[in-house]
Amino acid sequence: MDPVRIALDVGPLHRHRTGVGAAVAELAAALGAHDSVTVRPYVLSFRSRPAPPTRRLPLPAALAHRLWSRADHPGVDRWLGDAEVVHGTNYVVPPSRRPALVSVYDCWFLDHRDDASPAVRRAGDVLRRRVRSGATVHASSQATADRVRDLLGTDRVEAVHLGPLLVDPPPAGAPVDLDGRPFVLALGTVERRKNLPALVRAFATVAAEGARLVIAGAPGDDSAAVDVAVDALAPAARATITRLGQVDATTKAWLLHHARVLAYPSLDEGFGFPLLEAMTFGAPVIASTDPALVEVGAGSARVVHIAATVPATWVREIVRAAKIPRGPVTPPAAPPNAHSWADNAAIVVASYRRLLGR
Repeated sequence: MDPVRIALDVGPLHRHRTGVGAAVAELAAALGAHDSVTVRPYVLSFRSRPAPPTRRLPLPAALAHRLWSRADHPGVDRWLGDAEVVHGTNYVVPPSRRPALVSVYDCWFLDHRDDASPAVRRAGDVLRRRVRSGATVHASSQATADRVRDLLGTDRVEAVHLGPLLVDPPPAGAPVDLDGRPFVLALGTVERRKNLPALVRAFATVAAEGARLVIAGAPGDDSAAVDVAVDALAPAARATITRLGQVDATTKAWLLHHARVLAYPSLDEGFGFPLLEAMTFGAPVIASTDPALVEVGAGSARVVHIAATVPATWVREIVRAAKIPRGPVTPPAAPPNAHSWADNAAIVVASYRRLLGR
């Protein structure tokens, strides 16, 4: 079979690396190793100077999104060379006469438009318009695929689970000083949907048990609310909360290896990388009953699901988990039921071929 030539958006690799950026990096690598596809990477940027073979679409992203939210121009075909399919890997796929595929990782910004930033709202408007124009959606879970069908009114949706983000074993020494106390870990960007203020308030009771709460993640749209929740605690409880901000891969690996439990009270998820990462490191997890988290955690005896709106049950489970020591450090390993990135790439390539009628 002739390889399918794909224009692949690698823009998430050229900015602060989030979960989406990590997913795009893994997908790009897996597609690059697949003999049925030839990748033509591109970035939407007026200023960046990516190294070949990545093509730069010479458009300011903010302006392009404003225009694309209202019309299907300017088109980008002149800059895509011989690509046969365009794959927007980060919610936005540009106007093109070629078949289009767009990756959607969660629907919070579609469900809660007023809580989204102007830039995110514009991206949502572009997504809606391109789906109406015929783009196919790849959703990161079946739960997200179901929400996409409802919110975007399309049946051109496929659920494609992401693979695990495997990293090297953690360092022998502790990169974070936590006084040797057991700790509960909350991991991920501090966004409203992560429900971290509620976790902070619940932890006020747990603090008396001698544990710490460690919040590790880049600042986001809920950072101020977390500040308020922490400041409202009594001084003794406040002293048990450690906020690390964004951490590097080495520190994250150490935290996941040593946390007594990962607390994940999210109100809305499209997939839930922290859950899969905790499973990779053998860490117990207390997660909300969000459908995507239930889907990703299915079959794991180490994952307990509790409704995010029942704080008393969260307190009880966190206290229980914090008292159970972790076993010896073992190398990270993919959960038994996790899809590999090779699986992910094979499904994506099959989608490309269907879009071309092959």
